[in-house]
Amino acid sequence: MKLVKCPECGNKAEYSSKNEHRPFCSRRCQLLDLGAWASEDRKIAGKEIYNFEEEDETLH
Repeated sequence: MKLVKCPECGNKAEYSSKNEHRPFCSRRCQLLDLGAWASEDRKIAGKEIYNFEEEDETLH
């Protein structure tokens, strides 16, 4: 059995098909991570390729 560090809380999590939340340790950690991405608290580094705010301004 391979154990990995949960990306959200740091606890050990089993990395196998038995853990439906892998690489997270629990559903809670999985949802916390998803919420952080959805609220844009987490982003992939790089240049923005499309600015939605600029488009909104041109529509008004």
